[in-house]
Amino acid sequence: MLNIAIDVMGGDLGPKPVIEGTIKAFREQEFHPILVGKIERIKHLVPPQFLDKVTFVNADEVLSMSDSATDALKKKETSIYKAVELVRDGKADAVVSPGHSGATMSLATLRIGRLKGVIRPAIATIMPTATSKPSFVLDVGANVDCKSEHLTQFAIMGEAYVKDILKISNPRVGLLSNGEEKSKGNEITKEVYKTLNCCENFIGYVEGNNIFDGSTDVIVCDGFVGNILLKTSEGVAESITKIIKKNVRKSPLAIAGALLMRRVFKVLKKQVDYAEYGGAPLIGIKGCAIVAHGKSNAKAIKNAIFQAISFSASNINEDIEEKIAKLQQDI
Repeated sequence: MLNIAIDVMGGDLGPKPVIEGTIKAFREQEFHPILVGKIERIKHLVPPQFLDKVTFVNADEVLSMSDSATDALKKKETSIYKAVELVRDGKADAVVSPGHSGATMSLATLRIGRLKGVIRPAIATIMPTATSKPSFVLDVGANVDCKSEHLTQFAIMGEAYVKDILKISNPRVGLLSNGEEKSKGNEITKEVYKTLNCCENFIGYVEGNNIFDGSTDVIVCDGFVGNILLKTSEGVAESITKIIKKNVRKSPLAIAGALLMRRVFKVLKKQVDYAEYGGAPLIGIKGCAIVAHGKSNAKAIKNAIFQAISFSASNINEDIEEKIAKLQQDI
């Protein structure tokens, strides 16, 4: 049975939705939850019938959003530090946290360590598309300044994740650029293009619109571009929802139309809701760390835990090490 360490205290909404999401996940899939936080604040939130199913690890401190990622390394009594240490010590297979994302990434990278051959781990996210298959984008914030070798490894790690976790046998890998032509891009992307050109599933440069049209399974970029892309996408989705609601109220005809289209709106809402995907995996470390949204509700936590279980039960880390070793031989 997989052991999943859960940072109960880190989320913006407090421990309640984190524990509710954990219980929902436990009801649907077997695993051993390790709840990390102030026991006096969280134990009463667990239904009595589940108390013997979970393990509590006390953490007296909570890392605040105002703290820097480097502060996380010094504050060893925080819930996120102790949750990561459980993975480092082999007592947990994965850590899930809706807390300080920078701290989670820094702690996981430095305390758990990187996979053999990995220069920099990357944080990835699943993006909805116009088709039934989502696209997988990395890096979306862990590395704002990248060299060509970093982006090349992101492509390898992203391809491995999509194959092993999303079960897409021949994922199409694209390099995000300002045009599809070979002449486009900057000096770094041009170097990456040459390196990835020998990869069987590399389809070349892709543009921003290709992230959402279903034409590409893995989109590679640096963390600066990727984070802006992620935040912009979230903002657009929220704005579209508000615009629709605002205009629906303007006339009886619009209200009638909305009622007829409510099933379509429900599907759209599900596709753009981050809670459906749970969290963002940090890929390239010796274990599994899932960074959940700070405002995660119970559904988001449940799906973040499911991500952690799927990741931990797969051979993705072994596949990444093998692919990177092969690339180094080929270059």
